[in-house]
Amino acid sequence: MKEIQPVSIWYNGEMVPATIFNMTSISDNLSTQASFYYQLLSAENIALTIGNLIMDGTDYTNYSTNTDSNDYAYQWGAGKLNLTLV
Repeated sequence: MKEIQPVSIWYNGEMVPATIFNMTSISDNLSTQASFYYQLLSAENIALTIGNLIMDGTDYTNYSTNTDSNDYAYQWGAGKLNLTLV
């Protein structure tokens, strides 16, 4: 899990700030592609939104050869979702 700059999400009839970005690898063919499940969570760990991201091409090559693949994946996912990690 990574802390993010708050983003407002419509949840149960009100705007709630998401402050936590969680991402989990759900599939990796160890060659060309990886899939990730993500959640944007409130400070109380309520999942405000969820989804999937697919990494391939140059992004996957950089991920699979990076010395800190977890950090790379979080940076990549945050970029795809227009989030700012703090």
